[in-house]
Amino acid sequence: MEKGKGVMNGGGRRWAVEFTDNSAAPSSRDFPDPPGFTRASQDQDDSSLSRQKKDAEANWKAQKAWEVAQSPFKNLLMMGFMMWMAGSTVHLFSIGITFSALWQPISALQGVGKVFEPYKDSKVELLAPKLLYIALNLAGLGLGIWKLNTLGLLPTHPSDWVSSLPPPQDVEYSSGGMPLH
Repeated sequence: MEKGKGVMNGGGRRWAVEFTDNSAAPSSRDFPDPPGFTRASQDQDDSSLSRQKKDAEANWKAQKAWEVAQSPFKNLLMMGFMMWMAGSTVHLFSIGITFSALWQPISALQGVGKVFEPYKDSKVELLAPKLLYIALNLAGLGLGIWKLNTLGLLPTHPSDWVSSLPPPQDVEYSSGGMPLH
């Protein structure tokens, strides 16, 4: 069969390509290596190239891990702006924004391991990015708690607990209708 020619088989087309070289042309193995080039040095270059590739991949993973660690900061700014726009009065929108500001950091803190899973590598240190990620999410949680306090939804004053306090004891007693001089 000639190279690149199709063969008709039962009505359908089936292509076959032969990769063996039966020609009389000289191959690259027949020529001597140029001066200063040895095949062993090519293998060493391949190993150093693969090491450089692994180092570049580790640097890329470290850079991406830091980007993921800093991503809650953008969310923090956006939530702060939305809470400022919601105002300090208690209504449905401000309560929804506040609980969203509380829920997002909590769910992010629960999934810290999953967030940094793609960047695990023996050459990449993930402790510092994870700590930054946790700190920024805790700041977001603090922002949400602060907004709850400004809305007056946190029980921070003694008057918030009046219903659970026992009634005060009487200090003054009356003994009748006659005044004492």
